Amino acid sequence: MLGIAAGDREAFRLVLERHLRRIVAFASRTLGDRTAAEDVAQDTFLRLWTHASRWQPSARLGTWLHRVALNLCLDRLRRTGELALDDLAEPPDPTPSPLARLQARDIGQHVGAALAQLPAQQRVAITLCHYQELRNTEAADVMGVTVAALESLLARGRRTLRLRLRASLPDLLEME
Repeated sequence: MLGIAAGDREAFRLVLERHLRRIVAFASRTLGDRTAAEDVAQDTFLRLWTHASRWQPSARLGTWLHRVALNLCLDRLRRTGELALDDLAEPPDPTPSPLARLQARDIGQHVGAALAQLPAQQRVAITLCHYQELRNTEAADVMGVTVAALESLLARGRRTLRLRLRASLPDLLEME
Protein backbone atom coordinates (compact mmCIF):
# COMPACT_ATOMS: atom_id res chain seq x y z
CA MET A 1 0.00 0.00 0.00
CA LEU A 2 2.91 2.34 0.63
CA GLY A 3 4.05 1.76 -2.93
CA ILE A 4 0.59 2.44 -4.32
CA ALA A 5 0.34 5.60 -2.20
CA ALA A 6 3.65 6.71 -3.73
CA GLY A 7 2.26 6.15 -7.23
CA ASP A 8 4.03 2.84 -7.88
CA ARG A 9 2.07 1.35 -10.80
CA GLU A 10 3.79 -2.03 -10.46
CA ALA A 11 2.61 -2.36 -6.84
CA PHE A 12 -0.91 -1.46 -7.96
CA ARG A 13 -0.73 -4.01 -10.80
CA LEU A 14 0.26 -6.75 -8.34
CA VAL A 15 -2.66 -5.94 -6.02
CA LEU A 16 -4.99 -5.78 -9.01
CA GLU A 17 -3.84 -9.18 -10.29
CA ARG A 18 -4.26 -10.73 -6.88
CA HIS A 19 -7.74 -9.40 -6.06
CA LEU A 20 -9.56 -8.42 -9.26
CA ARG A 21 -11.07 -11.81 -10.09
CA ARG A 22 -12.52 -12.27 -6.59
CA ILE A 23 -13.95 -8.75 -6.48
CA VAL A 24 -15.61 -9.19 -9.89
CA ALA A 25 -17.02 -12.58 -8.83
CA PHE A 26 -18.35 -11.12 -5.56
CA ALA A 27 -19.96 -8.14 -7.29
CA SER A 28 -21.39 -10.37 -10.01
CA ARG A 29 -23.09 -12.63 -7.48
CA THR A 30 -24.29 -9.66 -5.47
CA LEU A 31 -25.67 -7.74 -8.44
CA GLY A 32 -26.50 -10.59 -10.80
CA ASP A 33 -24.98 -8.67 -13.70
CA ARG A 34 -21.45 -9.32 -14.93
CA THR A 35 -21.13 -5.97 -16.74
CA ALA A 36 -22.23 -4.02 -13.67
CA ALA A 37 -19.87 -6.16 -11.58
CA GLU A 38 -16.95 -5.19 -13.78
CA ASP A 39 -17.89 -1.52 -13.35
CA VAL A 40 -18.01 -2.00 -9.56
CA ALA A 41 -14.59 -3.68 -9.61
CA GLN A 42 -13.16 -0.83 -11.68
CA ASP A 43 -14.58 1.72 -9.22
CA THR A 44 -13.25 -0.33 -6.29
CA PHE A 45 -9.70 -0.31 -7.62
CA LEU A 46 -9.96 3.33 -8.63
CA ARG A 47 -10.77 4.10 -5.01
CA LEU A 48 -7.82 2.01 -3.90
CA TRP A 49 -5.53 4.07 -6.17
CA THR A 50 -6.95 7.45 -5.15
CA HIS A 51 -7.23 6.72 -1.40
CA ALA A 52 -4.02 4.73 -0.90
CA SER A 53 -2.31 7.62 0.90
CA ARG A 54 -5.02 7.51 3.59
CA TRP A 55 -4.70 3.76 4.12
CA GLN A 56 -4.98 2.66 7.75
CA PRO A 57 -3.98 -0.99 8.14
CA SER A 58 -6.81 -1.76 10.58
CA ALA A 59 -8.19 -4.42 8.22
CA ARG A 60 -6.69 -6.75 5.67
CA LEU A 61 -6.57 -5.30 2.18
CA GLY A 62 -8.85 -8.05 0.81
CA THR A 63 -11.44 -7.29 3.48
CA TRP A 64 -11.26 -3.56 2.71
CA LEU A 65 -11.67 -4.20 -1.03
CA HIS A 66 -14.71 -6.41 -0.42
CA ARG A 67 -16.23 -3.72 1.81
CA VAL A 68 -15.74 -1.03 -0.84
CA ALA A 69 -17.20 -3.36 -3.50
CA LEU A 70 -20.17 -4.17 -1.25
CA ASN A 71 -20.89 -0.49 -0.68
CA LEU A 72 -20.76 0.17 -4.42
CA CYS A 73 -23.05 -2.82 -5.09
CA LEU A 74 -25.55 -1.66 -2.47
CA ASP A 75 -25.52 1.82 -3.99
CA ARG A 76 -26.34 0.32 -7.39
CA LEU A 77 -29.09 -1.86 -5.95
CA ARG A 78 -30.64 1.13 -4.18
CA ARG A 79 -30.60 3.17 -7.39
CA THR A 80 -31.97 0.48 -9.66
CA GLY A 81 -33.90 -1.75 -7.26
CA GLU A 82 -33.06 -5.38 -6.69
CA LEU A 83 -31.90 -7.09 -9.86
CA ALA A 84 -32.72 -10.72 -10.62
CA LEU A 85 -29.64 -12.91 -10.53
CA ASP A 86 -28.93 -14.07 -14.08
CA ASP A 87 -27.87 -17.62 -14.76
CA LEU A 88 -24.43 -18.02 -13.28
CA ALA A 89 -21.81 -19.92 -15.19
CA GLU A 90 -20.49 -22.74 -13.08
CA PRO A 91 -16.76 -23.29 -12.86
CA PRO A 92 -15.57 -26.02 -15.22
CA ASP A 93 -16.25 -29.48 -13.81
CA PRO A 94 -13.04 -31.52 -13.65
CA THR A 95 -14.89 -34.68 -14.67
CA PRO A 96 -14.98 -35.36 -18.40
CA SER A 97 -18.65 -36.36 -18.40
CA PRO A 98 -20.90 -33.96 -20.33
CA LEU A 99 -23.85 -35.18 -18.26
CA ALA A 100 -22.09 -34.19 -15.04
CA ARG A 101 -21.44 -30.71 -16.48
CA LEU A 102 -25.10 -30.34 -17.49
CA GLN A 103 -26.27 -31.42 -14.05
CA ALA A 104 -23.87 -29.04 -12.33
CA ARG A 105 -25.06 -26.16 -14.52
CA ASP A 106 -28.70 -27.01 -13.81
CA ILE A 107 -28.03 -27.10 -10.07
CA GLY A 108 -26.10 -23.82 -10.31
CA GLN A 109 -29.04 -22.19 -12.05
CA HIS A 110 -31.45 -23.40 -9.37
CA VAL A 111 -29.13 -22.26 -6.58
CA GLY A 112 -28.55 -18.91 -8.32
CA ALA A 113 -32.29 -18.36 -8.71
CA ALA A 114 -32.95 -19.29 -5.07
CA LEU A 115 -30.04 -17.09 -3.94
CA ALA A 116 -31.47 -14.15 -5.92
CA GLN A 117 -34.74 -14.43 -3.97
CA LEU A 118 -33.06 -14.03 -0.59
CA PRO A 119 -33.07 -10.66 1.15
CA ALA A 120 -29.97 -8.66 0.19
CA GLN A 121 -28.20 -9.03 3.57
CA GLN A 122 -28.61 -12.83 3.59
CA ARG A 123 -27.50 -13.06 -0.06
CA VAL A 124 -24.38 -10.98 0.65
CA ALA A 125 -23.52 -13.02 3.76
CA ILE A 126 -23.78 -16.32 1.87
CA THR A 127 -21.83 -14.93 -1.08
CA LEU A 128 -18.99 -13.65 1.12
CA CYS A 129 -18.68 -16.85 3.18
CA HIS A 130 -19.44 -19.51 0.57
CA TYR A 131 -18.38 -18.13 -2.79
CA GLN A 132 -15.68 -15.68 -1.65
CA GLU A 133 -14.51 -18.04 1.11
CA LEU A 134 -14.06 -15.28 3.67
CA ARG A 135 -13.95 -16.23 7.32
CA ASN A 136 -16.96 -15.17 9.37
CA THR A 137 -14.97 -12.44 11.08
CA GLU A 138 -13.84 -11.01 7.73
CA ALA A 139 -17.34 -11.21 6.23
CA ALA A 140 -18.78 -9.51 9.31
CA ASP A 141 -16.23 -6.70 8.92
CA VAL A 142 -17.10 -6.31 5.24
CA MET A 143 -20.81 -6.11 6.05
CA GLY A 144 -20.35 -3.90 9.11
CA VAL A 145 -22.17 -6.32 11.43
CA THR A 146 -21.19 -8.44 14.40
CA VAL A 147 -20.10 -12.04 13.90
CA ALA A 148 -23.26 -13.14 15.73
CA ALA A 149 -25.42 -11.10 13.34
CA LEU A 150 -23.57 -12.57 10.35
CA GLU A 151 -24.07 -16.10 11.65
CA SER A 152 -27.77 -15.36 12.09
CA LEU A 153 -27.98 -14.08 8.51
CA LEU A 154 -26.17 -17.19 7.29
CA ALA A 155 -28.45 -19.53 9.24
CA ARG A 156 -31.64 -17.85 7.99
CA GLY A 157 -30.33 -17.67 4.42
CA ARG A 158 -29.23 -21.31 4.36
CA ARG A 159 -32.53 -22.43 5.87
CA THR A 160 -34.48 -20.49 3.23
CA LEU A 161 -32.28 -21.81 0.43
CA ARG A 162 -32.72 -25.36 1.68
CA LEU A 163 -36.52 -25.00 1.69
CA ARG A 164 -36.63 -23.46 -1.78
CA LEU A 165 -34.22 -25.96 -3.26
CA ARG A 166 -35.97 -28.90 -1.63
CA ALA A 167 -39.10 -27.98 -3.60
CA SER A 168 -37.32 -27.73 -6.96
CA LEU A 169 -34.48 -30.21 -6.52
CA PRO A 170 -35.47 -32.86 -3.95
CA ASP A 171 -32.61 -35.18 -4.86
CA LEU A 172 -30.04 -32.40 -4.44
CA LEU A 173 -30.61 -32.05 -0.70
CA GLU A 174 -31.04 -35.72 0.23
CA MET A 175 -27.42 -35.81 1.42
CA GLU A 176 -28.37 -34.06 4.67
